[in-house]
Amino acid sequence: MNYHDLLLKRRSVRNFTDQTVSRETMIEIIGESIYAPSSGNDQPWKFIIVNDRLLMQKISDEAKANILQRIKENRNDYAQKYEKMLRKEQYNIFYNAPSVIFIIGQRNLKNMKINCTLAASYLMMSAAARGLGTCWINFATAIQSPETLNELGIPDDCEIVAPIIIGYPVEIPAVPSRKEPDILKII
Repeated sequence: MNYHDLLLKRRSVRNFTDQTVSRETMIEIIGESIYAPSSGNDQPWKFIIVNDRLLMQKISDEAKANILQRIKENRNDYAQKYEKMLRKEQYNIFYNAPSVIFIIGQRNLKNMKINCTLAASYLMMSAAARGLGTCWINFATAIQSPETLNELGIPDDCEIVAPIIIGYPVEIPAVPSRKEPDILKII
């Protein structure tokens, strides 16, 4: 697959088959994601793979409750536009994907979030090259319970940057329309 085709194939997928992604494939994808650039070559990323659907449901329920509480406390919260969806009991923030990969990083590193985001981008491209679907699920960053964070194995000095669901897509969504590039100046 050439690079242009890969860009068109990498879509946010929210509908997956029940087929699981093998451990070997997940490790290969993560192995490719670490070739992402990082400032100062810090390589601050760490990865947690969750295949346990009960744990994913627990995380979904906690994240939904935390976001709804945040909206209740601040009606100007950006997540307000998702309130109706988040209130649906059957709504799972992971779209019932078979797995989620949490990319986490150490809080004390200056450009950690940017560097982990670059690794997430590489991870999504690597998955797309294998015919897999992914979607960044920012809602999953809303978990706060020490019990849940401990169950995930997130060290105290780290935070979740990019929760990426991964699986075999039922279909690859069409490429949504894009605005023309906003090039402000060429000097």
